[in-house]
Formats: sequence, C-alpha cells, structure tokens
Amino acid sequence: MKKIEAIIRLSRFEKIRAALAEIGIRFFTMHEVKGYGLQKGETLTYRGSIYDADYIPRMQLDILCTEDNYQKIIEVIVQAGKTGEVGDGKIISFDINQVTRIRTSETGEAAL
Repeated sequence: MKKIEAIIRLSRFEKIRAALAEIGIRFFTMHEVKGYGLQKGETLTYRGSIYDADYIPRMQLDILCTEDNYQKIIEVIVQAGKTGEVGDGKIISFDINQVTRIRTSETGEAAL
C-alpha cells in the first residue's frame, strides 16, 4: 500500500478532483497549506494598501492506495495539475505498512 501526498495549486484542485474521480478515486483527505519556494510570495491588496505575503497558498491531497493504481494516480495528478509554470507543486509517496478501518476493524487493502 502507498500514501501519496500531492501539493497542488488551488486553481487546479477541481480539475484534479474530477480527473481522479474518472479513474475511480473518490476519497482522499485535503488540507489548505501555505508554502514558500522558487515562486516566492504573492502581493495582496487590501483597501488600497499593498501587502507582501511571504507564503503561497496551496492544497495538499493525501491519498491512500494499492500498489496496482499507485502509478496511475500520480500520472493523473501530473496531467491535470500541470500548467508548465513555476509553482505547480510536488508529489511525495510513502510505503504504508498498516491501515485499519475504525468502524469495522478491517485491515490492509480491505480498509481502503
């Protein structure tokens, strides 16, 4: 089993969600996150005053999957999330030893 963490642009979230649904991935956890990288921060304007924000707002998706569909999920996220500009995001993957569904006590792939 694998865990995929994808840090993506907020503007690409709906496109990525729809693309994942097309391949049967309808469950994941998401978090609004802030980061700092090559793209630097954004300039925000509020009531005529300009503020420099030292962070970039992003969305993080956490997806648990089997070895069978792991590579396909990564390909779909890359395809749907790519703009070709700096700041498109990152995908990180981890091996998972154990997953347990709390409601039924199922473990392993059955818990996914």
